Formats: sequence, C-alpha cells, structure tokens
Amino acid sequence: MAEDGFEVPGAAATVLLSAVVARVAALADRLGVPHAEVFATGRLSVASGVPESVVKALLSGRPAGEPDVQARFLQRLGLLRRTRLKPDGRKYTQQEIADGAGMSRQQAGALINGDRRPTMEHCDALQRFFRVHAGFLTAEDPEALSGALQHTEQELLQKLAAREAAAAAEDPLERLLQDHGVRGIAWRAAQLPTDQHRDKVAEWLDMLLESVKRPES
Repeated sequence: MAEDGFEVPGAAATVLLSAVVARVAALADRLGVPHAEVFATGRLSVASGVPESVVKALLSGRPAGEPDVQARFLQRLGLLRRTRLKPDGRKYTQQEIADGAGMSRQQAGALINGDRRPTMEHCDALQRFFRVHAGFLTAEDPEALSGALQHTEQELLQKLAAREAAAAAEDPLERLLQDHGVRGIAWRAAQLPTDQHRDKVAEWLDMLLESVKRPES
C-alpha cells in the first residue's frame, strides 16, 4: 500500500528484521563484540543500500516508510555508483556501466537519471555489473537490512565456532570426546580382551577427569 509515494513495508519483513537483530545482538554479547561495531549504521547502509537514517530508525524498532520501487531503485543505484568504484577510485561512467551491463548508453543514462522505469532484466544486469546480490536494487528496506545483518550473523557464528574449537583443543577431555565420542570410547573399551584391560581404561578416564576438573555447568 502506498501513500504520498511511500510504501508501508511488509509485516513479514519487519518481523524477520527484529529476529535477526536479536540474534546478532546475542552473538555479539557472547563474543564480547561491541554493539556499535556489529550495528555500525554506515557499514550496514553500504552493504544493504538502505539510507543510513533509515538504518538507524529500523534498528531502533521505529517504523520507516520507504520510497516506491522506482525511487528505491534510483536511491540504491546512486549508492552503488558512489561506493562501488573502479580500481583507480573513480566512479564508473555511464558508458562503462552500459557496456558492463549489456545495454546501450542511452538506456543506462535513462535508468540512472530516472527517465525510464527499470525492468527486472535491467536490475539483474546492473546487479551483476556491480557484483551485488540479487534483489539489492529492489528489496524493501527491512528485507535489505536483514540480508546485510545475516552476513554479520554468519561472520559472528564463524568466530564463535573458531573460539570453541580453540577451547576444545586446550581441553584434553573435550578433544577426546570430539575425536571419538562417548559411544566410540565405549565401543573401543568393549573390544579389549579382559576385564583387567577394561578396568585400566576406566582408571585412565578417571585420572583424566580428575586432572581436568571440569566445572559443573
């Protein structure tokens, strides 16, 4: 539904954003990463294409109406031209964009200047040229911001996995359980020929547990 050229974002996209924000905040707290780092509005704006002022509003839980598809396309394309630069640090020219996107210079100029409404084919071609994900130019603001935050979430999950793996490497009992598992240890012990051998395994595990002195959870 549109009003004065602005659309009301879908409820599903807003709910998804709230869930992603909560997960990222929880991971950041667990890893000791400042919220100002994971929710840096400037970085999220560049990653999502959403204006920084709207990023701030959405992260604070405030509703934010957004431009219709045409205005959104122009705003996001403008951001791409400002932030996705050539190796020499300069903007791509209209001719370079046209050549890279497989369209005429006149078509590219009309799209960039807002004189022509983009088709999905135009969007796909421009997204490939600027090497951004599908939907970058057209997704609603909450959906686009959710996508950027999901990348942050994956980075945090990778950090958490690396930290837990490092902790396990320092813990002999954790390493043993990772390598063999409880069933694996029991199965190996069952293959021993005598009770005396099995008692040795139990004794060794008792010694290991005593040396580790794992705190109760």
